[in-house]
Amino acid sequence: MITVRPENPQDITRVRQINESAFETLAEAYIVDAVRRDCPDAISLVAEDAGAVVGQILFSPAAIESAGRNVVGMGLGPVAVLPERQRQGIGSKLISRGLEILRERGCPFVVVLGYPEYYSRFGFERASQHGLSCQWEGVPDDIFLVMVTDPAAMKGVSGAIRYRDEFDAAMY
Repeated sequence: MITVRPENPQDITRVRQINESAFETLAEAYIVDAVRRDCPDAISLVAEDAGAVVGQILFSPAAIESAGRNVVGMGLGPVAVLPERQRQGIGSKLISRGLEILRERGCPFVVVLGYPEYYSRFGFERASQHGLSCQWEGVPDDIFLVMVTDPAAMKGVSGAIRYRDEFDAAMY
């Protein structure tokens, strides 16, 4: 049975291994390590099966400067699951639990760069439909997605969403 819980220090090496094996480059593993080190507001969850960590998800602050105010939500990603455990619902469990935590904490929005066919099942839609754009040029409109979790906090907010600096190296 898969359980999702907060990452703890004993998980760090395993989380690194999972991110290295789940992606084609080491960029995601470096992002997770750097955000964990430099951002106390990040949320890292792991999926565990029979005592073994088999997946991990990271949520980190993302901000919009709009109409003279700064609105801070969260960016989802990376999500990593061991290759041999993919397509078993582990990523979905990680995403669902993370979004539940963010709603409980009053997070106004969550953004993700990802497949709309996959993320729409969680309530994500094109960010451009909300007047939001990605800070990085060239990101296709159909894969920059947002879930507005607090419409009142997002009323009148538009503009480019800025991820943490740790993500810049992965995008260039």
